[in-house]
Amino acid sequence: MNYNWNWPVLFQSTGVDNTTYLDWVITGVGWLFLIAILAWSIALVLGSILGIMRTLPSKLSQSIATTYVTIFRNVPLLIQLFIWFYVVPNFLPGPIKSWWMNDLSASTTAFLSASIGLGLFTAARVCEQVRTGIEALPKGQINAGYAVGFTTPQLYRYVILPQSFRMILPPLSSELTNCVKNTSVASLVGVSELIAQMKTISEYTQSTIEIYTYVTLIFITINIVLILFMNYLEKRFQIPGLIAEGGK
Repeated sequence: MNYNWNWPVLFQSTGVDNTTYLDWVITGVGWLFLIAILAWSIALVLGSILGIMRTLPSKLSQSIATTYVTIFRNVPLLIQLFIWFYVVPNFLPGPIKSWWMNDLSASTTAFLSASIGLGLFTAARVCEQVRTGIEALPKGQINAGYAVGFTTPQLYRYVILPQSFRMILPPLSSELTNCVKNTSVASLVGVSELIAQMKTISEYTQSTIEIYTYVTLIFITINIVLILFMNYLEKRFQIPGLIAEGGK
């Protein structure tokens, strides 16, 4: 195998001003974080609301949340991103459509489409985690809450949600890391995130193995940091008997 290894490739000049390929990678990581933060914010808020709706006594609320989960969990993420980027803008109200297509830059619309699409896709998965956490609570606590005079909103605010979110921190950690990894799909709708930048660098330099080794290490590093942070939260907010304490 006659392959010319070029591990310092990221420090080579791009030929544009005084930038190096490392600058492109940093730009890609920046877009990755922006997409992940916005998408995860959407997923956590919407997923929590939907998870609550799936456990409410109202059949209508349950049906709405169940329909959402069924649709968004069973349509591939890539197709959803394409729909948000190519289809949905055409059906926006006139002023919003004009603002979206004429006033925003192509990179901004791609970023927003990717973040919204990824956020809504992940929300369906977060919904199921929240629902599972709520349903895992002993029924006696819920009945006791009603017995002391709590309304349903008060019961969820003071009794159910504080405990259920503590219990679902481990699976939420997995969803968070999945959300970060899924940002790579955004490159297919024109976002210059990490994968897009790495593809470009690979084409320019032909150092494919080195480039994809670097991108793998970057994703591993980011997700390890996230996992360590979530593990800290698990230990910080654990309730004996609901989250395994001290590895027991």
